[in-house]
Amino acid sequence: MGNPLDPPEGNWWDEAVNRREALWLGIAGAWSLGIFGWMSGFTRFGDQNPIGETYEVEPEEYAETVSQYREEAGRTSAAAIEEVRPPTEEDSQRVIVPPDDSVYVMGMQFNWGGLPVLLEAGKEYDIHLGSRDVQHGFSLRPEESLSQQINLQVFPDTEWVIPMTFEDPDKYHAICNEFCGNGHATMHGELYVVDPDDYETVVGE
Repeated sequence: MGNPLDPPEGNWWDEAVNRREALWLGIAGAWSLGIFGWMSGFTRFGDQNPIGETYEVEPEEYAETVSQYREEAGRTSAAAIEEVRPPTEEDSQRVIVPPDDSVYVMGMQFNWGGLPVLLEAGKEYDIHLGSRDVQHGFSLRPEESLSQQINLQVFPDTEWVIPMTFEDPDKYHAICNEFCGNGHATMHGELYVVDPDDYETVVGE
């Protein structure tokens, strides 16, 4: 038996492919095309893959949009949400209440502008994602679950608008999963999702 590392003898590249080799090549080719088509359909038609739309935007322009959104938004407190009661003057009014169905989140070293935010379960929101400085990763999951999460990339010069509906009331954690500097580990935020019946109470209207 010859050394398998030695080149084969003769003009082997001129020899015709036998039927068995042709069969396996055909199977491999069909399988590859099938996987490619499945992945394409999985992305386009699967509810688990939000696509949304992207727009070119200067980081400073997006930052100004987020700032205006924060000025127009209402406020409530984490204590009011967790205890399902109207917020009081003693509460820290840090949780943003969106003025409409658009939620603006801006990644920046090393926090999420626009968070924490209060959302209503079962309502569709347009989540706007953008970065003021470098690329960030937006990983979102319920507080009590590690298996249900979504991972997205956030880029400077780009505004990504993704429709999202949170069916289950919970406290959702957003972290940066793309290393963005020395303070990367501290970059996190919260989305509070409550039942529609509780929403008006914790908003305090």
